[in-house]
Amino acid sequence: MNSLLSFLIICPLNFLAGLVDSIGGGGGLISLPAFMLAGLSPHAAVATNKLASTTGTSVSTARYCKNGCYEKRPALPGILCALIGSFLGARLVLLTSDVILKRMMLIVLPVVAAVVLLDKKKPAYDESFPASHRMLIVCISALIIGVYDGFYGPGTGTFLLLALTKAARMDIRTASGNVKLINLSSNAAALAAFLFSGYVHIAYGLAGAVFCLLGHYIGSGLVMKNGSKVVRPVIILVLLLLFIKIISGS
Repeated sequence: MNSLLSFLIICPLNFLAGLVDSIGGGGGLISLPAFMLAGLSPHAAVATNKLASTTGTSVSTARYCKNGCYEKRPALPGILCALIGSFLGARLVLLTSDVILKRMMLIVLPVVAAVVLLDKKKPAYDESFPASHRMLIVCISALIIGVYDGFYGPGTGTFLLLALTKAARMDIRTASGNVKLINLSSNAAALAAFLFSGYVHIAYGLAGAVFCLLGHYIGSGLVMKNGSKVVRPVIILVLLLLFIKIISGS
C-alpha cells in the first residue's frame, strides 16, 4: 500500500481511537485494525500498535499518579506480574503464524468489542475486604490479563477495570489508577519484546502515537453526555472494514 495512503488511514483512526478511549475506553479496537487496514501484517500491526498505545497510556498514567488515584500497596506487585505476563504474551504471539493470528482476530475482536461496549456500573470501595485478598486478586489479574495484552491487547484496560472493581472491590477512581499503572507496565514489556523482534514500524507507530495523544487531549476536554452513542457505531464500522480486509485476504 502507498505510504501516504497508509498515513491517511493511521492518523485519523488513531486520533479517533484516542477520542473514543477518553470517552468510554476501547480505543485499541480502532487503533489495531487501523494498522492492519494500512497494510501491516497482523504481527507488525500488534507490535506497532503497542508503540502508539504505550505513549498514550504513559500520559494518562502520569495524570492519575499525580492526583493520587491509585492504591499503593497492590500497585508494585501488580506491575511486576504485568511485566512478566505481557512479556510472555509477546513472545507467544511472535511464535504464532499470521494465518492463525488472522483467524483468531475474527473470533476475539467481536468478543472483546461486546465486553467493552457493555455499560459499566460504578461500584464503591469495600473497606471490609481483606487487603491480602485484594493484592492477590490484583496480581493474578495483572498476570493473566498481562499475557493477553502482550499477545493481543484491545480491551485490556476494560478487563482489568472489571477485575479490580468486581473481584478486588475497588471503586472506579482507585481501580482506574491501578489499571493505568498495570497497563503501562504490560505495554512497555510487550513493546520491548516487539522492538527486538523487528516488527515495529517506527514511523507508523510514532504517527499513531501523536494523533492518539491529540485525540485523548481533545476528548478529555469534551463534555459528551451521549459519548457511548458515538463510540458504538465507530467501533462497529472499523471492525467491519477489518473483517472485509481479512476475509478478502488483501
